[in-house]
Amino acid sequence: MSKYNLKKFLIIISFFYLSFSSSYSEILKNVVVKGNDRISTETIIVFSSIKLGDEINNDKINEIINALYNTKFFENISTRFENQILTIEVKENPIINIIEFKGVKSNTLKDEITKNIELKPRSSFNIFLLEKDKSKILNELKNRGYYNAVISTFTEKKDNNTLDLVYDINIGNKSKIKRIIFTGNKIYKDKKLKSIIISEEYKFWKFISGKKYLNENIVSFDKRLLKNFYQNQGYVNVEINTSFAKSLDKENFELIFNVNANEKIFFNNFNLDLPDDFDATNFKKINNLFNSLKGQPYSINRIDKILKTLKDITIYEQYVSSDAYVEENIYENKIDLKFIIKETDKIFIDKINIFGNNVTKESVIRNQLELDEGDPFNEILFTRSINNLKSLNFFKDVKTEIIDNNDEETKTLIINVEEKPTGEIMAGAGFGTSGTSTTFGVKENNYLGNGLKLDAKLNLSEESVKGKLSIQNPNFNNSDKSIYVNVQSSETDKLTDSGYKTSKTGFTLGTNFEYYDDFFLGTSINSYYESIETDSTASSQQKKLKGNYFDNFLSLNFDLDKRNQKFQTTQGFRNYFATDFPIISETNTLSNTLILTNYFEYFENHVLKSSFYFKNSNSISDKNIKLSERLYLPSNRLRGFESGKVGPKDGNDFIGGNYITSINFSSDVPKILENSQTTDIKIFLDIANVWGVDYDSSLEKSDDIKSAFGVGLDWFSPIGPMNFSLSQHLSKGSNDITESFRFNLGTTF
Repeated sequence: MSKYNLKKFLIIISFFYLSFSSSYSEILKNVVVKGNDRISTETIIVFSSIKLGDEINNDKINEIINALYNTKFFENISTRFENQILTIEVKENPIINIIEFKGVKSNTLKDEITKNIELKPRSSFNIFLLEKDKSKILNELKNRGYYNAVISTFTEKKDNNTLDLVYDINIGNKSKIKRIIFTGNKIYKDKKLKSIIISEEYKFWKFISGKKYLNENIVSFDKRLLKNFYQNQGYVNVEINTSFAKSLDKENFELIFNVNANEKIFFNNFNLDLPDDFDATNFKKINNLFNSLKGQPYSINRIDKILKTLKDITIYEQYVSSDAYVEENIYENKIDLKFIIKETDKIFIDKINIFGNNVTKESVIRNQLELDEGDPFNEILFTRSINNLKSLNFFKDVKTEIIDNNDEETKTLIINVEEKPTGEIMAGAGFGTSGTSTTFGVKENNYLGNGLKLDAKLNLSEESVKGKLSIQNPNFNNSDKSIYVNVQSSETDKLTDSGYKTSKTGFTLGTNFEYYDDFFLGTSINSYYESIETDSTASSQQKKLKGNYFDNFLSLNFDLDKRNQKFQTTQGFRNYFATDFPIISETNTLSNTLILTNYFEYFENHVLKSSFYFKNSNSISDKNIKLSERLYLPSNRLRGFESGKVGPKDGNDFIGGNYITSINFSSDVPKILENSQTTDIKIFLDIANVWGVDYDSSLEKSDDIKSAFGVGLDWFSPIGPMNFSLSQHLSKGSNDITESFRFNLGTTF
């Protein structure tokens, strides 16, 4: 037999032997475990997933060994199977006593880079997990810009098969982005592309910014930003790749983006595919969008807007649940789009279960829900309902769950609320360039769980004492209408600046409710008794207006609120109008207030706010209006001037006017501190006037327009909210008193 044939024969024999040995099985009668110290024999047998009576062969033994290794408790495992007895001999991994990290001084950084490692104190040491953890730490360091970090590990054996583990980390210096380079068919200038991405070139004056250091996570996000930018400019098939190149030294890198914009694509034909039972007239808005976009460059944002609009329409029209998607067909440099609405079954609300309301009555919660049992499920109304609950400020948390019922046509809504204390005791103090003030108050927002709001407040300032007690039921008679009663009393001493002093006591009974989507109505009856005094230096016309007054008037207000969010608004507008009409009045004063406010986000996180303010106060009889009803410009409407010291003047007294108006512009400026949520810096322009007096005397009317520009800073400091403004007047009247700097500090304890 030749050597070749002999070798072939041996291979065949080996194959048959292995096949036979793997398939040959014996019944397991006993298991013996050796070498274990901490881990019991019973536990090891459980880990092995074997029991007496099992058939044992080589494959089964391999499964047992793999199962035990997967526990990460053992350094070495060997087995022997003889006479139907399986012997498992193990060597346990040592237990980690302590883990020490050297070379990282910052505890915050240490926590961040080690938060995902698997080896912990009191866990079993495993060399494979150690290498895995080292890689995780290095990756975390790279993500934070430490590309030159080096890690060494040491172990020190202790008694009882334990050890100490030490990571010796040399993080080095952060890798700086020396240059950012764009190559390829990039279309746009580097300056424009650099404004799109987050990463930025290292400059010594950018000592706070972390964007100047190389971070792979940020670079990956930069790629997405660039791709999104190009696709919104029509370059559907843009390709973006990145690479890093060390430049100058090991700590400085070039960040290179290679861009292949490819051909620009334009919208061509649009089609809308609706289910048969959908009314096409409800989708006219979509057709208008189609017409406006034809011939425009391709844009992902515009497609997303169409899809969102489709979803909103189907929800508002309470169609069956639907899923909208788009099919694209690109040819030459054009793209045809077909938007398809796929119909699903309508889902109804079977039950709404509310939990966690130990104090708040269930009826109070249900009054805030815009969905009821038996209604079709509507995503928008559901979201509004939850927002309504959160805005009550009764709950620390509101969690929801939508559960499918067995009939597949109904759902059960679960609302779980976590209540919080709703009572407040408040004391506050404020001081600034315009004076000092102190406030005390007690408030209960959910009295006896009925949603009733009780509020008592006392305010003391240099020129006034004001007290107010109010009771409000936001869901009167289980409706969405709010009813309230206010009782208030005040004494105001304006003898120094305006020549009079007033004492006023009265009450207000009113209601507010949402008449239509985002359109609110309010009405109230107001009744006051007032006593007015003048000083000896007041003009004869002023002195004629002193005395006692009893006034009753009806107030109406209309509020259209289309802001995208009530706090830190970025888009939308709010229009407000109010009128106070005398019913039984000593002076028969009619007052009107109009406020128009608009918000426009002209750049990310940069909002232009414009506001128009107008107010008038006139008598509808032949009497002059009261001194206290004359109008003064609110301090926030005209910065750069002392509060109350502009406009008509009678002798030494600023007496206000019958009309005031202002136009205000303000805009955010880039923040000095990155990611700061406690500071808000704005530039502003204020244009305003106060004019018109219903009597003639030795008046200095000063009808000139007042204007000022400047910069303002709002800071939520540890001791309370602080605001500063530095301004320069542009125009003024001869009597107006200006101020360049204004400062206020207010805090609540």
